[in-house]
Amino acid sequence: GMGGPLRSCAVAARTLSKLWNIPLVAVNHCVGHIEMGRIATGATDPVVLYVSGGNTQVIAFSDQRYRIFGETIDIAIGNCLDRFARVIGLSNDPSPGYNIEQEAKKTGAKFVELPYVVKGMDVSFSGILTYVEQEARKKLTKGLVTKADLCFSLQETLFAMLVEITERAMAHCGQNQVLIVGGVGCNKRLQKMMAEMVKQRGGSLCAMDHRYCIDNGAMIAQAGIFALQHGEITKIEDTWCTQRFRTDQVKAIWRPATVEY
Repeated sequence: GMGGPLRSCAVAARTLSKLWNIPLVAVNHCVGHIEMGRIATGATDPVVLYVSGGNTQVIAFSDQRYRIFGETIDIAIGNCLDRFARVIGLSNDPSPGYNIEQEAKKTGAKFVELPYVVKGMDVSFSGILTYVEQEARKKLTKGLVTKADLCFSLQETLFAMLVEITERAMAHCGQNQVLIVGGVGCNKRLQKMMAEMVKQRGGSLCAMDHRYCIDNGAMIAQAGIFALQHGEITKIEDTWCTQRFRTDQVKAIWRPATVEY
């Protein structure tokens, strides 16, 4: 998240904790998304695809930690979609990613080949973004491509990359469930592509709508309650904010330990 709002909320939380003499529990943002997803969908022990404006990670639980098996090596997928939406003049209402999704659904949208960058279990989006931005600037005004063509092509390419690395994580971990969390997880096309892959492997997809995918206070509260129920309390001097609080730094003490993969 953004530094200013995070710090403001932390000040408010510290104040309430002191005022009412109640415990304060620090929560990792990604873990909040995962725990909300597990409750909302009933997922037991899934491979998690976390896709948002600031994060892109493939995660699986092992030895009481959410282990990162793959991630973006540059920008997040949501950031990639948002920046491209601005280049082609799509509105921010209700969100750039949603408007790209609607544009991609238009009848007659044609696929334009874009770079496909998967490096082992990691993905890279910055080069794809540069390429598709250049295509838009060169070809849109000349009528060689449409906004729908580019939105459709960008979605198909980015989502195929995510499906690929998610499937590898499933195979490695021996899991048959996939849970998609984060704001980009609302995208119906991503859900459909992932569902098709999971079905072929005899598994199931756990997906949600915008009520649970996008950032919300309930997911932070839920993860905090889990930690508190197992005796986790954060000292006031440790209640600082960081935008680099990695998912696998958190020990999920509320979940039983599993064998390491």
